[in-house]
Amino acid sequence: MRRLLREHPHDSKSACEALHTWLLAHPDLFTVAVFSPLPGEVDLSATILRHPGTRWLYPKVIGHHLTFHSGEFLFPGAFDILEPHPDSPEIPVQEIDAFLCPGLAFDRNGGRLGRGRGFYDRVLANARADAFKIGICHPFQLVEDTFPEAHDIPMDAVIS
Repeated sequence: MRRLLREHPHDSKSACEALHTWLLAHPDLFTVAVFSPLPGEVDLSATILRHPGTRWLYPKVIGHHLTFHSGEFLFPGAFDILEPHPDSPEIPVQEIDAFLCPGLAFDRNGGRLGRGRGFYDRVLANARADAFKIGICHPFQLVEDTFPEAHDIPMDAVIS
């Protein structure tokens, strides 16, 4: 999958349009955790711009954990991923209504194959029970089975 992400021509338009439609169907969501894409991942910038009333939060890697912050100004951080400014205040995970999660692969049962460090599984384990967990990927990242392990947090839906 890593090779496919590097080599496969990908366009984020279909995933952005599907996410836009999903967000319109959930107008009660105010605070949404998003991600800055690694090369090959879906770039959600177009959707973010279409929803200026949403409070978009971006993750920051702190040691072995993710924290979420306002994403008004982004700078290269851990792993060269764009992160919020170091002075940006942390938003408690319990305030987040939905988590948009990247991954290497997803299955139709909500399984998510991450990049192996467990950042998202740890943060999602502490999310509110009613917070949406949404996998975001390109169609070619949908697989039959991600072979989830006991610590893997399933997605409520996958948008591609």
